[in-house]
Amino acid sequence: MQPTVPKIDLMAGIECYCCTDFPGIGGSIKQDSTSFRVSELVDESSLGVSKEFGGAHRYPLYLLEKEGVDSNHALFEIEREHRVRLRVMGIKDAKAVTSQYAGTEGAWQGAPKELRTKHTRLTLQGFTKRPLGRKLLAGNEFSIIIQNPLRDNISGFERQVQKIANFYGLQRFGSERLVTHLVGRAIVKKDFAKAVELLLSYTTEYDTDSSREMRRRCLDPSGYRQALKEMPRGMDIERQLLSALVAGKEPIAALRAVPIQIRRLFVQAYQAYIFNRCVSRAIGQGEDIASPKQGDLCFEMEGPFTFGRIKKYDPSSSNVQSVPAVRMAGYTFQPGKGRFEEMTKELLAQEGVAAKDFYVKEMQELSQQGGFRQAPLWCRDFVWKKNPLTVSFKLPKGSYATTLLRELIKPENPVKAGF
Repeated sequence: MQPTVPKIDLMAGIECYCCTDFPGIGGSIKQDSTSFRVSELVDESSLGVSKEFGGAHRYPLYLLEKEGVDSNHALFEIEREHRVRLRVMGIKDAKAVTSQYAGTEGAWQGAPKELRTKHTRLTLQGFTKRPLGRKLLAGNEFSIIIQNPLRDNISGFERQVQKIANFYGLQRFGSERLVTHLVGRAIVKKDFAKAVELLLSYTTEYDTDSSREMRRRCLDPSGYRQALKEMPRGMDIERQLLSALVAGKEPIAALRAVPIQIRRLFVQAYQAYIFNRCVSRAIGQGEDIASPKQGDLCFEMEGPFTFGRIKKYDPSSSNVQSVPAVRMAGYTFQPGKGRFEEMTKELLAQEGVAAKDFYVKEMQELSQQGGFRQAPLWCRDFVWKKNPLTVSFKLPKGSYATTLLRELIKPENPVKAGF
């Protein structure tokens, strides 16, 4: 019998456990950042790094090591202290020790060999022929200590990891506050005033007391000026938004005070919420989401973590490994005859949203086309050891280690357990 799904998971659209019959071992993660380590998986040859600047090799490539800050805020910190604007291929969590590549958008001959901030260290690796792009990222490798488990023998779990669905983790939605997809929904529905209100004042029962109190002061627009004076520096997004509102800007202009990479996450989080509900519904109906069926849209695999072209699955003619794909909500979404498209169509109708609404004419930079995401988590090289219980594994880009860990731990309270 599967345990009850925690309320906070349901709020993120995760409505079930994913076909594993492995009993949860309890315990927690991320009680200290050093127990959760992440490093990027990149084909080094595809980077084409030269140790020296010159010729076509004009773009500096750094190894960014950080702790105690997420990737977006790490980049803000570096730009603020060193006046250097960098880009990364993927967003890494704050509660972890992480290693990833970072590069500039323009050529820079005098790039220093090392830069440091409070939370980061940048080490120059060399120079590339073109700016760093997300397509170079294959996936991520994890090494995670599970603290205080009820038992430290998890033999058999490795045989079930391929059944796990590729849910977006709670981090995608703002963790205990769980607000990003709600802001995204308001933007898609063109209710920009509601998006502002949610960003400033929305809380959940999982939020901290101090956060709830601070956001209570943002309920009344007449109190914005005083709230801005009292708001902690750590609530930087809210401060940027409040500053714009206090200056008399309308909701759309105020939202644009938030950095573009953060704003885009809102609509993308709403897409993630619909994806989670779609896959949950499929599992609830008894579907095997890890194995393709006649008529499914599937990725044709071109490498361990290389999801190739999308093709309709036909078992009689397919000689390439195929992985079921879910068509994401977006302005190009068209319902087909595959298992997942009809479910997504029904969910959009429940949400009162049409595919075309993801083209946001008033804020075109936030429009989302759609695309595809694999239905199973697609974990590789899973290993574990005792003393302390440590799990190591590799996932494709965009997949969440916490999605695997929730199946292993099955926490009653994900927030307290570090999720």
